Amino acid sequence: MLGKTELLDAVAGVNRGINCSPSDRAAIQAAAVTLEGRNPTPDPLQASDRLNGDWRLLYTTSRELLNIDRVPLASLGPIYQCIRLAENRIYNIAEVNGPPLLSGLVAVAASLEPVSTSRVNVRFERGVVGLRQPLGYQSPAQFIQALQTTPKFSWLQGIDFAINPDRSSGWLEVTYLDDDLRIGRGNQGSLFVLQKV
Repeated sequence: MLGKTELLDAVAGVNRGINCSPSDRAAIQAAAVTLEGRNPTPDPLQASDRLNGDWRLLYTTSRELLNIDRVPLASLGPIYQCIRLAENRIYNIAEVNGPPLLSGLVAVAASLEPVSTSRVNVRFERGVVGLRQPLGYQSPAQFIQALQTTPKFSWLQGIDFAINPDRSSGWLEVTYLDDDLRIGRGNQGSLFVLQKV
């Protein structure tokens, strides 16, 4: 599709936005706006087959996510956003690469509340920070299952904490969705470009 190749090319060399110049940002923003104008799925929350699943982040303007890369002796690995519409849940999982046996994980779980056919309110409820090996992390899908069946991980596995949903909430709008690409915009003005895993 016209515009999709341009967007994918524009985000390819910026490491999710970590290595992004102002001109890169402008090019990505323009390519995203062009693609959003040609959205083949105007009611994405009705297209659960397309929206459901695990999405890998290709680009974001979210400083919260990109600042994870500032952890000493570590680098930001893949970031996933996993949508489970049947349960009205969303999971953000960031892998953190470090020295052997010290690779980590930052995960948050939230509830979704649809407010239109393209927008959901997001209420963050739980966070987990720890090393991948003690947490038994293998993949986003496997770890989400562990989150769903483990009310609280032991402190030997990591830090598992409740998040006050009244203080930590926002919204996410799906502005473009096809079979393998999604563009979203958040309440803090953030842009997200994701590819289905």
